Amino acid sequence: MTTIDIPADLNSEDETGMVWTFLDEAEDPSIIRPGEVVVAGSPLTPAVCEVVDLVDKAVGTVVHLRVLPGTIDQYRRLLARVGGY
Repeated sequence: MTTIDIPADLNSEDETGMVWTFLDEAEDPSIIRPGEVVVAGSPLTPAVCEVVDLVDKAVGTVVHLRVLPGTIDQYRRLLARVGGY
């Protein structure tokens, strides 16, 4: 099973056109920073995403995510080829 860094509804976009979620839902909020690559979604539908930005709002900090192409398994195979992971 894939560990999710931050839960998100990958079909939910806001006015920016990006997937969004709240920072306080992250397993470890310290890794959710602009430019980082994380696993988002749910255990059944995980995706590799880039953290685009964090926006402070009255209801909490919103995280905008860009879903990257490919599957988790494709990224695992890439890491195995280049780094022996």
